[in-house]
Amino acid sequence: MEIKTAKYDSSAISVDKCIQTDKPEFAFIGRSNVGKSSLINMLTGNQKLAMTSSTPGKTILINHFLINGEWYLVDLPGYGYAKRSKKQQEQLAKMIEDYILERQNMVNLFLLIDGNIPPQQIDMEFIEWLGENGVPFTIVFTKADKSRKGSFSKSVGVFLKSLEEQWEELPPYFQVSSAKRIGKEALLEHIETILQSLQDS
Repeated sequence: MEIKTAKYDSSAISVDKCIQTDKPEFAFIGRSNVGKSSLINMLTGNQKLAMTSSTPGKTILINHFLINGEWYLVDLPGYGYAKRSKKQQEQLAKMIEDYILERQNMVNLFLLIDGNIPPQQIDMEFIEWLGENGVPFTIVFTKADKSRKGSFSKSVGVFLKSLEEQWEELPPYFQVSSAKRIGKEALLEHIETILQSLQDS
C-alpha cells in the first residue's frame, strides 16, 4: 500500500462526538511517550500530520485523519501518564474504553509498546483487557533504533514470552523505528490485508 493523501479531519472529546462515517478505522494507542505521533507521521510521510512533543501526554482527543480518501487513521490519547490528575486519568480512560468498545467501524487497534524496556504491568493488563473484550489488535514494538544490535530483539522476545503465558496464540506484531523508517512497508501491507479482507467478506 502507498499512502498518497493523508489529511486531518476532526477531533472529538468523546466517542459520541466523533464524525459519523462508514469508512473503516485503524486506531493507534500506547503509553505516553512511546512514539505514537512519530510513527503516524512516518507511515503517512507527513512529519507535521500528528503533533509530536518531547513532553508526553499531549494527545487528549480522539483525532481522525483521512487516508487516501478511503479509511481513517485514528490517534487515541496515550494511557498511563502519571502527571495527570486522577480525574483526568479517569476521563481519558473512559474516552479510550468507549471508543474501543463502541466504535463500530474500528477494524483494528495498533498497540504501541517500547521494545527497549521490560514488560510493563500496565501494558500487559491492557492487552489482557483487549483479549477479554475480543478487540482485534496488533502490537507494534517501537524505537527499534534506540538500542544496541540484538538487544532490541532480545527485549521483544522477553515480552512475547511473557505474553505466551496468557495467550494460546500471539496477536500479530511488528518492529518499527520511525527515525530509521523501519517497518513502514510491513505495517502498511498489514493494513492493506485487513482492508482487503473486509472487501471480501
